[in-house]
Amino acid sequence: MKRQIILGALFLIGGIGAQGQNVYDAANIINKDLSGTARFVGMGGAMGALGGDISTIGTNPAGIGLFRSNDINTSFSFSTLNTESKYNGSTFSTDKNRWDLNNIGAVFTTKIGDQGSLRYVNFGFNYQRSKSFYRNMNMAGDLGGMSQTFFMASASDGLNPSYWDNGNHYNNNDIGWLPALGYDGFLINPSETTSETKYPLKDANGNQIKDKDGNPLFLNYDFFNSIVGNSAQVRDFHSRERGGIDQYDFNVALNFNDRAYFGLTIGAYNVDYTKNSYYDEDFGNGEGYILQSWNNISGTGFDFKLGTILRPFEYSPLRIGLAIHTPVFYNLTLATSARMESDVYASADATNTTKHIIDTQNQLNGDMKRDFKLNTPWKYNLSLGYTFGSNLALGAEYEYQDYSTMKFKYADNGDAMDVETEGAKAATKGVNTFRIGAEYKVIPEFAFRLGYNYTSAIFKNDAIKDLPLNSIQTDTDFTNLQAMNTYTIGVGYRGSSFYADLAYKYSMQKSDFYPFWYLEGNKIEKPQNATKVSDSRSQVLLTLGFRF
Repeated sequence: MKRQIILGALFLIGGIGAQGQNVYDAANIINKDLSGTARFVGMGGAMGALGGDISTIGTNPAGIGLFRSNDINTSFSFSTLNTESKYNGSTFSTDKNRWDLNNIGAVFTTKIGDQGSLRYVNFGFNYQRSKSFYRNMNMAGDLGGMSQTFFMASASDGLNPSYWDNGNHYNNNDIGWLPALGYDGFLINPSETTSETKYPLKDANGNQIKDKDGNPLFLNYDFFNSIVGNSAQVRDFHSRERGGIDQYDFNVALNFNDRAYFGLTIGAYNVDYTKNSYYDEDFGNGEGYILQSWNNISGTGFDFKLGTILRPFEYSPLRIGLAIHTPVFYNLTLATSARMESDVYASADATNTTKHIIDTQNQLNGDMKRDFKLNTPWKYNLSLGYTFGSNLALGAEYEYQDYSTMKFKYADNGDAMDVETEGAKAATKGVNTFRIGAEYKVIPEFAFRLGYNYTSAIFKNDAIKDLPLNSIQTDTDFTNLQAMNTYTIGVGYRGSSFYADLAYKYSMQKSDFYPFWYLEGNKIEKPQNATKVSDSRSQVLLTLGFRF
């Protein structure tokens, strides 16, 4: 993994337009919430083989084929989100409350007849908020002398004075914004030595790594150094994430002999994700700096979902569901800006009593924008459903998605962005999701539901945020998510036409947070003690519907 990341940084430094995309933002977009109707959520989403709920339009499209009457519904929710971070004995906690419109959907059924094999042709549409990005996070403490300026220095590898004397640093494809901010804020300086120490890059077997033309690759990273040394004492980090993904699904489903169901869903997606981060370093001598970063990713995408539900035994209620989802083909735009306040220069020059402020929006007359394409991984779904009479329904579901197969592409020509794609292979892995759920009808009009979800970790244990050396992004922080557990409970009322469902969902996920990493020679370094983060979400959902 380390080899791939270092190679990626080297390849981007020469001649390719400055980039900002990274695997952590992409994984955040790919990873969806358990959302939908209160019935669907109350059963933990384990309805792929049971069908008969509008939310199965997004998991197993064949589930719409089980409808026998028209249906219109809408769902609302109230969520409480908590993020708790612990570092070196200090605990920080933030809360956020939010109302959401979770879904609006409709199914229209067409009965073909009872004589032929084809019994029903159904059409469905559903809007849902498939992902919420709302999250606040804080941490502070001493990182053992490590400084973000070390990353700035290592990202300046090979940049001789001619690079810095060539126009605007923030519109130069050879210079990343972090080293540019560090240079302009007097946080990194040229080394006093005139010779450059070169570190040969080697693979896991100790063999010299070469470029595509067969030339040996080296890191000559100590041309620049950090003025901080090991004196940095206190770091303070805050981040604020907002936005979400709106999903629009259009479906057609067929019912053959009430034993075989087939469905196709075309999905459309709208992404709007914003992250603001604040990072402060105090050098302990009256000097320091503050770095504020702003990123927004927006755009649209589409995918196709195919599914089937089979009842293999005529007199058995067992159902088997299979579904496959193509990648979501996203066209996205990254907009970014950064602002640094440094008082290193002020304290060094007695005639200067103000902080040195560098704002990229002033340098560029606005935000820097980069268009790119993202293809998410394929998704595979297997589900089982079983009913006992008309009182009890049980569902189980397994889903697999290999995050390491995500692909980044250039927006103008569709060519592969090899470095970012290789970075995804190095940092992420296959994700397994298990869902189970049950519904018990106490009386025909009243039902009680339970559900549970388990989703395995997305990132490998040694994953880091692979920012290219010429990246325009300046937020160096990254969070390695661990497994997520979700528990659900719900109740429902069914009248002759009107129905109402209520559900409660609680999810918990732990993660390791790092504010930055850097290269020491050809070795990746990051704070030894990760900030331990726990994210929890409590959500109450209400669905109101009408069948006719």
